[in-house]
Amino acid sequence: MSVTRVTASMAAPANRVSKPSGERLPFNTTSFQKKTRSKLLSIPGTRPSVQNGQLLVSTGVTSLDYLLGGGLAVGTVLLIEEDRYDSYSRMILKYFLAEGVVCRHELFVAAAQDNPTDILQELPDPILDDVAIHKPVEQPRLSCEPHDSLDAMKIAWRYQNLPKVQSALASSSRFGHYYDVSKTMEPEIRQAAKCHPFYLPEHPTQSSPTHSPMLESYSALLKSLEDVIHREGFDVATPMSNSRNILRIGLHSLGSALWGDDLCCHDNPRHGHALATFLYGLRALLRSSLAVAVVTVPSHLIQNRALMGSITRLCDNAIALESFKGSERETNPLYKDYHGLLHVRQVPHLNCLVSQLPDHKDLAFKLKRKQFSIERLHLPPDLSETVSRVSRGELAGATMVASACGSGTSGNKHLDF
Repeated sequence: MSVTRVTASMAAPANRVSKPSGERLPFNTTSFQKKTRSKLLSIPGTRPSVQNGQLLVSTGVTSLDYLLGGGLAVGTVLLIEEDRYDSYSRMILKYFLAEGVVCRHELFVAAAQDNPTDILQELPDPILDDVAIHKPVEQPRLSCEPHDSLDAMKIAWRYQNLPKVQSALASSSRFGHYYDVSKTMEPEIRQAAKCHPFYLPEHPTQSSPTHSPMLESYSALLKSLEDVIHREGFDVATPMSNSRNILRIGLHSLGSALWGDDLCCHDNPRHGHALATFLYGLRALLRSSLAVAVVTVPSHLIQNRALMGSITRLCDNAIALESFKGSERETNPLYKDYHGLLHVRQVPHLNCLVSQLPDHKDLAFKLKRKQFSIERLHLPPDLSETVSRVSRGELAGATMVASACGSGTSGNKHLDF
């Protein structure tokens, strides 16, 4: 009896609350409301990250997008340490700008050596009807001839315990477009995009009365960027409109003497912290805007490595390109399939405690006839049946150095010296 009274007394208030206005609510009605996802911005050429929900844009190089965790996050800075002749770093910058033209994003291009208009005329031609077709791996055919079966058994005996090396960097879902570097973009496509050029010789600089460590050229560049972001509505604080867009910022060869910086000229430069101060202001400006920046720096000319480390830490993403052009590796058969090495200096920490590190640290890039790609570096299992013992002995030192760096350990043990 006591249990019945307690149950009735607990149910009575619930019945009184359920019909305050004489209308009975449906059965099992509660005040709990399911939390819905926040509405993300829908901008052409962007997609949310699967790791942290950050809005991403493509760099134009699909393998580089995969390496950076799916693409470049909006509001971040990608630093590219230029190769010695500034050929491949300039190509990645043009890929980045070409992807913005195809996606109808606005561009901001700044340079001190070449006119931004000339850079835009060199953008690669997009393959608009490209379709990524993955051909299945052909299975070895079965033959009844004894000679063919003996050769197949020999190959299986030598390589049956080796894992298959997947050198290509590719994602399951396609993001971005493909481009043909052997052709330039048609003027009709290029002129459809809105571009804000900043050519330092044509832009007047004013001396600042304050003793700021930032150079006049960097101050003028940051001021021009800030004006474009606020005037064109890329600031997040501006009222939300129906059509929002992305501003792609390409800054070429900052830190060089053409920008008035002596960072590459002396071991203890007078304006040592000018570029770092500019990157600090650029990063703070991008954090509150729908913009993403790619900055190239001639790091091989900077003698003070401590200052270069500060510049790297002030950027969200940082990669370095080491070209084989003009070095001994250019004629080394071990690297005959590549044109240089790619080093990941820094990856971003966005909305997470642990950054998304790449699954492979030994990376190389190569420029085919029509495409630039980044792949996992691995050495061949055997150079060739025709390579002499003397040539193999000369390559022994290079192979041991590559093995110490951790590149291609599975292939080194099959080199027959």
